[in-house]
Parts: sequence; structure tokens; C-alpha cells
Amino acid sequence: MKKMLFIDTWGWVVIHNRRESRYTEVSSFYRKWRLNGGNVCTTDYVLDETFTLLFRRLPLAKAVESLKLLDEAIGQGYLNVERISFKRFEEAKKLRLKFSDKPKISFTDLTSMVVMKELGLGFILTDDEHFKHVGFGFQKMP
Repeated sequence: MKKMLFIDTWGWVVIHNRRESRYTEVSSFYRKWRLNGGNVCTTDYVLDETFTLLFRRLPLAKAVESLKLLDEAIGQGYLNVERISFKRFEEAKKLRLKFSDKPKISFTDLTSMVVMKELGLGFILTDDEHFKHVGFGFQKMP
């Protein structure tokens, strides 16, 4: 089985926007991950946030290009998009209550945690420290 990396909104935005402060580091890490045969995973909720931010922050042509590149990755089979089902949504609500002392964790991030736990994924391309603070053993990359 190939290694799987979960990519959250921050990761996708940095990979697709050269103006982001960590663009070089993150895009290099992503290229190396892919060259070593690693696959990537995300959710429809993460892509929702990603498309919103890319179309806000980038010129239209670059945002459209980014959307097409993500579609190609899905079509080529190395980007797996997990859907947030009703069951996963309900599990995320339970996490929201469990982590009520951490109000800065977005609901989208909670749904990502549900998917990562369910699929046994430990690596996440993110800058969000709360993926480490929830105690599920997630490892931030790079």
C-alpha cells in the first residue's frame, strides 16, 4: 500500500499560490512526495474552502488553472477525495463537543480529522497546530 498524505486547505492554497511565504518549501515537499510514489487525500469540504480561497486570492486564470490541476489529479487517481457523509458529519459534531475548549478548530478541520482517523492516515500537509494538539497522533508535514 502506498503512503498517503492528507492535504488540508492551507496546503492546497500554498501549493497553488507562489505569493505564499512557504510556497517553495511546501511545493518542493509535495513534488518529492509525488515523485516517491506517495498518494494524497483530501475531502470535498477541504476543496470547497480551497476553491473559495484560490478564487479570492489569485487572478482568475491562475485560479481556473489550479482547479483544473486538482481535477486532473483526481482523474489520474493519485488524489483521493473523500466525501463528508452524514455519518462523518455526525462524528465531527461529536468532536466539536469533545474539543469545546479549542474553539479555533474549524468544523472542516474536524471533518478532516474524522476521515483521517477512519482511514488510518497520520501525515497531514498543514500549518495548523491543532492537528497535533487533539491527541490522535497526526504528524504535520513538511
